[in-house]
Amino acid sequence: MSQQTARRGGAAWALVITSVAGFMAALDNLVVTTALPSIREDLGGALDDLEWTVSAYTLTFAVLLMSGAALGDRFGRRRLFLAGLTVFTGASAAAAMAPGIGSLIAARAVQGVGAAVLMPLTLTLLTAAVPAAKRGMAYGIWGAVNGLAVASGPLIGGSLTEHISWHWIFWLNVPLGVALLPLARLRLAESYGTGARLDLPGTLLASGGLFGIVYGLVRGPADGWTGSLVLTALFAGGALLVGFVLYSARATNPMLPMRLFRSRAFTGINAASLLMFVGMFGSIFLLSQYMQGVLGYSPTEAGLRMLPWTGMPMLVAPVAGILSDRIGGRPVVATGLFLQAAGLGYLASVVSADVSYSAQLPGLVISGIGMALYFAPAANLVMSSVRPQEQGIASGANNALREVGGALGIAIMSSIFAAQGGYAGAQDFVDGLRPALVTGSAVVALAGLAALLVPGRRHAPSTDPAAGQEPAPAAEALSV
Repeated sequence: MSQQTARRGGAAWALVITSVAGFMAALDNLVVTTALPSIREDLGGALDDLEWTVSAYTLTFAVLLMSGAALGDRFGRRRLFLAGLTVFTGASAAAAMAPGIGSLIAARAVQGVGAAVLMPLTLTLLTAAVPAAKRGMAYGIWGAVNGLAVASGPLIGGSLTEHISWHWIFWLNVPLGVALLPLARLRLAESYGTGARLDLPGTLLASGGLFGIVYGLVRGPADGWTGSLVLTALFAGGALLVGFVLYSARATNPMLPMRLFRSRAFTGINAASLLMFVGMFGSIFLLSQYMQGVLGYSPTEAGLRMLPWTGMPMLVAPVAGILSDRIGGRPVVATGLFLQAAGLGYLASVVSADVSYSAQLPGLVISGIGMALYFAPAANLVMSSVRPQEQGIASGANNALREVGGALGIAIMSSIFAAQGGYAGAQDFVDGLRPALVTGSAVVALAGLAALLVPGRRHAPSTDPAAGQEPAPAAEALSV
């Protein structure tokens, strides 16, 4: 069982701290995209260098997520959360003050390291602080904030760049991080995982495999999928991940026990998360460019018009969390994913070189509601699908799959876009965007089907959280 200090800071403080920290880490996935022209004007660099200001963060973030969670389980989740937050905040300041493109790329890579440590621990620390009966609502707020961060990255980055300076997309993290550090130290309770020794072979295999896969995915659209380096990275990464699975199936105390995947709940929700992020990341990546490059909106105007989609989680996700507490997570998650698939399909049917905003609005609203219904119950399903001492690595694995899904989604959508259209003109962009959105819709619909693999809700006894014990996993989580 997990061990916790007697001192607890309260569920409300844990929710605020973990939500803000998660927002910072999730925001930096896409916040740089709309600032690239200004960064190039100030720091110089070729197109390949500019792409690495995005990819360096994605790469280290995705690769080290499971390792960060494992380190937290072994050495203390609060302790490692504080370390990750410190690294992320310091690297953000270094990025803001970067004198050249090379130093900016290096700072972004270090940012990703800090985010990889703190991000999975936000969910674990929140779970430890909130009683089981109220976790759905807490996950709803946490999920809403994280979903808003992912979706509003281009808006925040564009607005800061347009009205102040691109440096402020990084300076924004510094006061937040400085404020959170003492709060986390004083208000979060320490907790641990199983106490087993760190699985070094598993860590190296998983990190190396994810590095190869994510590197190949982020470089494929730019370097070509048949490029020797891209193919080598993908094949080597795949081989290392196969080795990780084989090793973990036989190891005594593996970083990620393969027996977790015998649970339909764990397998189903992780498959749904991977597929959902494939469809969502790729679609947001292209739609934000469509609104600016084709429809002529400024970054701020484009972001405001995306609010019916990106802002919806703030309104709906807490309600979704309450619903998941009452009727179970599976129907809420599946409904949300099918709604998002419908919204993307609608947008694919109406996009044109001169479409009105009112024509796009239904698709944006439907997609936003769908995304909001997904985030909170998905977090609940992940954390309830494993035993309390395994929640850290479960969160790390789920976040790693999401990041790989995001990288894969951008790679797939960009390839489809380039094959069917391009940047030559407005109609050329629409010709590439439409099939990409159809693909995104289909992938998110598959995510909905994967969510249906999660067993239906069953009632199971649980211990009283007030007594200082973690509640037992729900029966649905452990069914095979």
